[in-house]
Amino acid sequence: MFLTKYHGLGNDFLVLFAPSIPPDAASLARRVCHRHRGVGADGLLVLTPADRPGIDAVMSLFNADGSTAEISGNGIRCVGQALVRQRGVSEAVLVVETLAGDRDLVVAPGGSPHEVLVRVDMGTARPGPALVREPVAPSVVPRRAATYDIGNPHLVVLVDDPALVDVAHDGPLLERDYPEGMNVHFIAPASDGSLTLRVWERGAGVTEACGSGAVVAALAAHEWGLVGARVTVRMPGGAADVVVGDHLTLVGPSEYIASIELPDV
Repeated sequence: MFLTKYHGLGNDFLVLFAPSIPPDAASLARRVCHRHRGVGADGLLVLTPADRPGIDAVMSLFNADGSTAEISGNGIRCVGQALVRQRGVSEAVLVVETLAGDRDLVVAPGGSPHEVLVRVDMGTARPGPALVREPVAPSVVPRRAATYDIGNPHLVVLVDDPALVDVAHDGPLLERDYPEGMNVHFIAPASDGSLTLRVWERGAGVTEACGSGAVVAALAAHEWGLVGARVTVRMPGGAADVVVGDHLTLVGPSEYIASIELPDV
């Protein structure tokens, strides 16, 4: 079995090209994503051929715990890079089918030979699950909160300083309020007009970055009057740019890490 590994701002993924989704995809994801007994990643991206014209690939995302996710803003940028590498080109305009709908990508050369810059039309966001209660956790003193659905569910919590939040403890504590799971984001605006974001991802835990989370964080902060329509979102793994408009646009890098051959089991 051949895999390639990429990361988008430290949010790392393994990519498998396959004629169809493997029947054991969930257990395969748990095995290969394990940090000590596998290759290690936040998720497994399975790319299969589309049955509709104009679609370059179908993306299926399995989190490190084997659960499925509708979309990942960082993951789909890695998919864009995997597709251009497969074609032997440095740039492309692509359409990728996801469980959240079709997404348009523009892939361009990045700042190094192994990096590309990907612009993704993330579509529109709608209100997410109703707030069960005001977010309360030991290290969180929320100033405001909202939920969104951008194909996957997100809880955005405005705090004074995300650096002071115990994300590994408070993220899952807040997620438990939602039976279907929830991506939890702690945000604060900075004096330069950017946003600081820390992430708890459903099915993956604490991650270096979350692309779809950056999008809804920017949307929430814009709706709350804290930032403009163009905002840089700074995460532990790096920064992505978001444009809030009729559609939500995410711009950020993807970097190729390695090609891996695994023994068949």
